[in-house]
Amino acid sequence: MSDTPNKALSGKVAVVTGANTGIGRVTARELARLGAHVVITCRNRERAQGVLDEIRAAPISGQVDFVPLDLGSFESIHACTNAFLAMGLPLHLLVNNAGLAGAKGLTQSGFEMTFGVNHVGTFLLTQLLKNVLKASAPARIVTVASRAHLRSKGIDWQAVREPRKTLTGYPEYCTSKLANVLFSAELARRLQGTGVNTYALHPGVVATDVWRSVPWPFNVLMKLGMISAEEGAQTSLHCATSPEVASETGLYYDKCTVKQISHVAQDQALARELWDRSEVWVQ
Repeated sequence: MSDTPNKALSGKVAVVTGANTGIGRVTARELARLGAHVVITCRNRERAQGVLDEIRAAPISGQVDFVPLDLGSFESIHACTNAFLAMGLPLHLLVNNAGLAGAKGLTQSGFEMTFGVNHVGTFLLTQLLKNVLKASAPARIVTVASRAHLRSKGIDWQAVREPRKTLTGYPEYCTSKLANVLFSAELARRLQGTGVNTYALHPGVVATDVWRSVPWPFNVLMKLGMISAEEGAQTSLHCATSPEVASETGLYYDKCTVKQISHVAQDQALARELWDRSEVWVQ
C-alpha cells in the first residue's frame, strides 16, 4: 500500500464497524487514504482512539469521525444510527466488519452472543441505514463473512436464542457466518434496482481480535498460520472500492475473486426465512 494520498473516494462517506482493530482498522485507514470521509464504530472512544490518531496523523486526504456502537445491544444500534443520521451526511459505503467468535452467554438483546453480534446486530444496523444508502446511490454494502459458513449445515432457530453449547464456540461462529452470506444475498435481491449493491466475503483466516473469546489453548492453535490484518483487508477493500465489481451484487468473494458458496447458503427459502425472522427479532 502506498503512503501517497489520493482522492479516488473524495466526496464519499463510509461507515466501518469494528474499525478499532484488525482488518476493520486497515480498511478504515485505507478508505480514508483514498479520500473518503470515514465514520468508524466500536464500543467506546477509548478503543477507537488509536485508529483515530493513526488516521489523523497519516498523509491522507479523507477525514475520520467516531460513533460508539455495540452490536449486541439494539439500544446502542439505534443510538449509533441516530447519531450518524444527525450528522446530515450521505452514505456510499457500509462495511459490516465487526464480529466475534467463541464468546459465552447472550447479547443484551437476547441472542447467542456470536450470532447476535455477527448477524442480528448487523441486520438491524443495515436496515436502519438502508434508506440513506439508497438516497446516496450508487452505494455498496460489504459484509465480512467467512469460508467457515461452508461448515454450517443450517440454522437451529432455538439455539440462536440460547447461550452457546460447544466448547470452542466455533460451530456457532460457522452458523453466524452462514447467516452473513444468506443475508447479503437476500439483501441484494431486495435492493435490486436501487443502485445499492451487496458483497459478502471471506477475508482469509486472519489473526485478529475476533478470536479473543475463544478459550486457551484453542485460541493459540487457531492462530497458527493465519495471515496478517493487512492481507486480510484486501478483499474487503476490493469489494468496497474496485470499479471491476461495481455492477456485481449478491456475490461472495475470496482473495478478490468470486467464489462458490455452500449448498445451504444458496437456499433462497432459508434466506427468506432468516430475513423474516430477523425482522421480527429487531422490532
